[in-house]
Amino acid sequence: MERYDIAIVGSGPAGLEAAINGKIRNKNVVIFGNKDFSAKLVKAPLINNYLGFYDITGVELKAKFEQHINYLGITIVNERINSIYAMGEYFTLMVNEKMYEAKTVILATGVEYTKPIAGEEEFLGRGVGYCATCDAPLYRGKTVAIVSYNKHFEEEANFVSELAEKLYYIPIYEEEYKLREGIEIIKDKPLKIEGEDRVTKLVLSKQETPTDGVFILKDSVPPAQLVPGLEIENGHIKVDREMNTNIAGCFAAGDCTGKPYQYIKSAGEGLVAALSAVSYLDNKQH
Repeated sequence: MERYDIAIVGSGPAGLEAAINGKIRNKNVVIFGNKDFSAKLVKAPLINNYLGFYDITGVELKAKFEQHINYLGITIVNERINSIYAMGEYFTLMVNEKMYEAKTVILATGVEYTKPIAGEEEFLGRGVGYCATCDAPLYRGKTVAIVSYNKHFEEEANFVSELAEKLYYIPIYEEEYKLREGIEIIKDKPLKIEGEDRVTKLVLSKQETPTDGVFILKDSVPPAQLVPGLEIENGHIKVDREMNTNIAGCFAAGDCTGKPYQYIKSAGEGLVAALSAVSYLDNKQH
């Protein structure tokens, strides 16, 4: 298996800037994200505080970013990392049934604006999961509820429905749904996940749904769940001035490290994180 020098999780300004600087310094870099880079970026109506680019929309700034990474031959792997494990000399990054290896990791996951559902963290691993395709076989012939924050997770729901006896789909978005026949769509707000040793029920604002498992599908997994042992402070990844986390070889940059939530701040931190990762790798060689 190929082992990358730097794996970057997130394709917003922090992740892209980290990738650019890792590539310029001749490191073997992989970046995980999506074609729109970040939902926050493409939705911005007007940007005036990004040095050198003013009076432009987020879509226009995204086009500039795209030109830059294409020029350097950087491609984005359109996959969501579900978990990252420190293995000593390297990190293992899990994507559904696949995995990647890297000597260093830069977390640029952005900030999760949605608060956890009550009971979500309590029942994590006991009926609550963030990767439907990974854990679907555990729910063969059972009842499953999927809380989805993005349309592209409909594909995962369709896959789970092939194994589960009953699937409830709770979309936190308004679009046309392309779901298999038999999937029951519930347009309601999830409030609480309940159970004893394991999940038994999803409580919504207008009804309660008995279920054996709840998958919560967001664009990024909360950092504390993404990297076991990662230190969190005030809801953000704790870093020093060099963007080091408490885990050696793991760095973080951008909104996930704290306010202000600004593109130019994120890009600057992405640069620092990349330089720190490069220095870490070079010191390991000596």
